[in-house]
Amino acid sequence: METVVKNRWLILLVVVMFPFMACLDGSIVNVALPTMANQLGTDMARISWVVSIYLITITALILLFGRLGDILGTVRIFRLGILLFLLGSVFCGLANSYALLLASRVVQAMGGAATAATNQGIITQTFPPGERGRALGINGTFVALGSMAGPPLGGLIISYFHWHNIFLINIPIGLIFFFLSLKYLPQQTPKKREKLDYIGAALLISSLGLFFYGLSSAQNAGFVQAGIIASIIIGLTLLSCFIFWERRSSHPLLDLTIFSNRLFSLSLICAILAFMAVFSLNIIQPFYLEEVLGLPPRTTGLLLMTFPLVASVIAPISGYLSDKIGSELLTAIGFIFTATGLFLLSSLTETPALASIIIFIGLTSLGSSMFQSPNTSLIMSSVPRDKVGIAGSVNALARNLGMVFGVLFATTILYNRMNYKIGTAALGYAQGQASAFVYGMSWAYKAAACLCILGAGLTIWRLLKKSELFRSRQAG
Repeated sequence: METVVKNRWLILLVVVMFPFMACLDGSIVNVALPTMANQLGTDMARISWVVSIYLITITALILLFGRLGDILGTVRIFRLGILLFLLGSVFCGLANSYALLLASRVVQAMGGAATAATNQGIITQTFPPGERGRALGINGTFVALGSMAGPPLGGLIISYFHWHNIFLINIPIGLIFFFLSLKYLPQQTPKKREKLDYIGAALLISSLGLFFYGLSSAQNAGFVQAGIIASIIIGLTLLSCFIFWERRSSHPLLDLTIFSNRLFSLSLICAILAFMAVFSLNIIQPFYLEEVLGLPPRTTGLLLMTFPLVASVIAPISGYLSDKIGSELLTAIGFIFTATGLFLLSSLTETPALASIIIFIGLTSLGSSMFQSPNTSLIMSSVPRDKVGIAGSVNALARNLGMVFGVLFATTILYNRMNYKIGTAALGYAQGQASAFVYGMSWAYKAAACLCILGAGLTIWRLLKKSELFRSRQAG
C-alpha cells in the first residue's frame, strides 16, 4: 500500500491516458471520413459506420469489462484493454479495405471499453477520500479533452499525412504507457472468485448492440424503416430479459441492488442529463459555425476548443473543492451554469459577435466542468470497494447513453423546428435556409437547458434530503 500512495499521481497519469486516447479515437476520424471513403472505394453512408461501430462496441461491452474488473482485478482488465486498443490501432493503421477497417475498429473499441470501465475504479482504490474528487476531476478533464480535441487534431494529421497515421500515432504513446502500467500500477489479488454470468453478458451485449445500432441508423434514415424499428424493439425486449435474468442469477453481471442506493441512482440520472445537454451543443454548433456563419473549419475548430480548454482548468479545481466542501452543492451550481450558457447560446443570430460565442461556450463548459468531477465522486464513493469496477463501468455507460441520446434529442428537435419553419421535411442543413436552422437551434438549446434545470432540481432535492437525514440523526 505504501508504494501505491507514494506513486498515486503517476498512477493517475497512466490510468487517465487511455480513456483520453479512446475518446480521442471516437472523434478524431470524423474529419477523415471523406478521404477514407474515397480511398477505400465506399460511400459516406457506409464509411460513417467507422465511427458508429466504435461507439456501439464500447457501449455494449463496458459493463462486461466492469464486472470482469471486479472478478479478476481492475488493473488486470485495464492492462488487457491497453493491449487490445494497441492491437486494434495497428490493424486500423494497416487496413486496406473497408471490412478490415471495421473489424479493426471493433478490436480497438474493445480495448477502449476495458480501460474506460476500470480506470475510475483504480482511481477510487488508489486515492484517499480527501484527494479522490481532485483525481476524478483530472480524469474527467482528460475525457473531455479527448472528446473535443479529436476533430482539430484529425484535421491537422490529414492535412499533412496519410489517414492511417490517425491510428498509428497511438502505438508509440500506448507502448510507453503500457510499460509504465507494468511498473507502477498496483498488483491486485482478487478477494474472492466468482463466476461470470455468461447468459447475462450475452443478453446485455446483444440488447445494447441492437438498440444502439437502431438509434445510430435512425440518425441518418429516420424511424421509418422496418429494420430499424425492429432492431430497437428487439433490443429493448432483450434488455428486459436481461433484467429478469439478473434478478434471479446467483452471480449477476450487474448487481441490480446497487441501484437501490438513492445517491448512486440519482447521480447516474444526473450524469445522463448532463451529457445529453452538452452533446446537444457538440452536434449542432459545428454546423452553425460553418454553414450559417460560413467560417472555415480551422476557425471552427479553434472556437470549439474553448470547451476543452475551460474544462482543463475548471475540472481539477471543481474536484479539489468537492473534497473540501462536498459534492452536492457543486453539482447543482454546475447544472445552473450549464443551463445559463445554453440559454445564451439559444439567443445567437445569423450575425453574432464571435466574442459572444466564445463566452457562451465557455460558460457552458464552466458549468459542465463544475458538475462532472463532484458527480463522479458521488457515484464512486457510494458503493463498496468490491463494486467500484462495475460502478465505474455503469458511470461510463451513463456517459455514453447521454452522448447518444443527446445527439438524437438535439437533432430531433432541430429538424422538427426547421421543418415547421420552412414547411418541408429536412434531415440536415437546408441550403439557403439559415434562419430556419437558427430557429431550430434555438429550440434545441432551450430544451437542453431545461434538462439541466431538471438536473439541478434533482440535485437540490438530494441535498435537502441529505440535510434532513443529518438533522434527524443529530436529534436522535
